[in-house]
Amino acid sequence: MTHTVLTFLDRAFPDGRIEDATKPQLFATDLGATRGDGVFETLLVLDGHVRKLPAHLARMSKSAALLELEVPDHEAWERAIVTALDEYQRVVGPLTEVVVKLVATRGVEGAHEATCWVAASAPAPAAKRQREEGIDVLLLDRGYDSDLAERAPWLLLGAKTLSYAVNMAALRYAHAHGADDVIFTSADGKVLEGPTSTVLIAHAEKDDAGRLTLKRLVTPQLDSGILPGTSQGALFAAAKDAGWELGYGPLEPEDLFDADAVWLISSVRLLTPVNHVDGTAIGTDPELARALTAELAGLFDKIA
Repeated sequence: MTHTVLTFLDRAFPDGRIEDATKPQLFATDLGATRGDGVFETLLVLDGHVRKLPAHLARMSKSAALLELEVPDHEAWERAIVTALDEYQRVVGPLTEVVVKLVATRGVEGAHEATCWVAASAPAPAAKRQREEGIDVLLLDRGYDSDLAERAPWLLLGAKTLSYAVNMAALRYAHAHGADDVIFTSADGKVLEGPTSTVLIAHAEKDDAGRLTLKRLVTPQLDSGILPGTSQGALFAAAKDAGWELGYGPLEPEDLFDADAVWLISSVRLLTPVNHVDGTAIGTDPELARALTAELAGLFDKIA
């Protein structure tokens, strides 16, 4: 069983309070458990460095604000992360690759104080395998149109909340039908996102010597009810500096099939190539797709 280090944010313990993750820690009346009322972020630590920490903390603050949920400040989270990683290193070993989850719930019903913790554990073995071998995905209809977030902000479509039952159900459906993951589409036919990832597509051209010339990277529109990806944002900044053209949708399923390469990108699984969508192979030039993946992965590896 994977060892998890659990550190609670507690006013009586400025640097966080370590607890035993193998024992019950959450009250049965906590609104995070009973209603999924809370927010979270998942970060990756590579070789001792927490990647994109400011971006994750900023997104968590934004998500909490959308829920009108008061959470600790960034410095408190940072101290708790340090405590968790120090304990992980002491108990488990080197911080070669560690998944860190930040969770804040609305707390015990009636108590009016958030329950917040940091959990550090090893990544699932499938994460590395999928980023190396690629994945097959299904297109699934999410059941609403792409401008719903603007019309109905109370649905919290741009917040990273604990209410992930639908996302997990979509993944189970994919696995039951021989696929690894899902790309959601809207009722009006737009590409949205994966259950735990952001969609990227690329178009490229090669010169007579086989060198990549035009390189264009596109992601769905950020105002289409999707969660703004910290990994997508960081990669776009690096790709722009490296001479890539960038675009923000709108994307339709046909754009996936016309692309030279498609990826799902997330903080833990990183840049994961999509091999097939609904059973159809992506791209007509596997060598080009591998070259694009290698170049973007190299850029992504340098992100702080």
